[in-house]
Amino acid sequence: MAGGASGSSKKQGEVQCQEVSVQEAEKEVDKGETEKNEDVLRKSEEDVSEREGREGREELIERVKECPECHSKNLVWDYERAELFCGDCGLVIAENLVDLGPEWRAFDFEQASRRERVGAPMTYRIHDKGLSTLVTSKGLEPLGRWHIAHITNTSERSFIYALSEIDRMASALKLPMNIREAAAKLYRKVMEKNLIRGRSIEGITSAILYITCRQYGVPRTLEEIKAVSRVSQREISRAYRFLLRELDIHLPPASPIEFVPRFCSRLGLGGDVRAKAIEIIKKAQEKKLTNGKGPIGVAAAAIYIAAILSGKHKTQKEISEATGVTEVTIRNRYRELSEKLDIKILI
Repeated sequence: MAGGASGSSKKQGEVQCQEVSVQEAEKEVDKGETEKNEDVLRKSEEDVSEREGREGREELIERVKECPECHSKNLVWDYERAELFCGDCGLVIAENLVDLGPEWRAFDFEQASRRERVGAPMTYRIHDKGLSTLVTSKGLEPLGRWHIAHITNTSERSFIYALSEIDRMASALKLPMNIREAAAKLYRKVMEKNLIRGRSIEGITSAILYITCRQYGVPRTLEEIKAVSRVSQREISRAYRFLLRELDIHLPPASPIEFVPRFCSRLGLGGDVRAKAIEIIKKAQEKKLTNGKGPIGVAAAAIYIAAILSGKHKTQKEISEATGVTEVTIRNRYRELSEKLDIKILI
């Protein structure tokens, strides 16, 4: 009897073990199916994002088949400045364009598979470069408390605030993402050299954004930076000179030509005025008339002359409001250019 009972218990134990094994196997299958579905969904979302970015560009280029100003079909997509412009007359047809596709290119399935990745890319615009993970598990509660304390100390809070200021001002100025990344990276360098102590974060970040725009050939005037900053233009200028000296940065003088397309767009002037203004500036540069002169003032005066010559006259007040240059400066530069370049102007 005892032997029979023992054999029965053994069989029941084997049956139970088999049932547990079957349940675990089913769980593994379910887990595998879930992970497979999630992977398929993720790849589907990435494909949709890439397709939307590609279709968005193709739709824009399909809709704008030629330049509305000179009717040229030589349209150029500028990824750095997020603009679509005419390669012949320089007219900016569309700006602040968002590319929803990936930043990499692939020419076959294998290459695309290797380059796919999960999670957001590393970025200098976030204080921890987007690499940290907040632990909320109860088993790791002490680590969670340490993490919260770590990001709320004074130094870290100041760092986070500085990066948010750079991003806020860059958004207001409609600057492309590469400018924002470079400005955030430069701020990290300034912080590592302990150059922030005793200076306002707002002044330093404003100066850094101004420097980065100059470095990347997307110039913004001090007046434009000041308009979105929380400090005075004088403080920005002081911080700008300080950073150039301490970081040993050498910036080439900005060319007046770089400002012409943007100023003409603000004034509603077409490609003919742009081309004429650039031609005037080039002649002035050849005769070294721009040496020692502010590039913005020269650009404003050249646009003023070009608009008159093209029969699209703009007042000095209108140009002053669009460029931030005083009417006196525009008048002085306009007289210098017209006299030295022998340009006959009838107003």
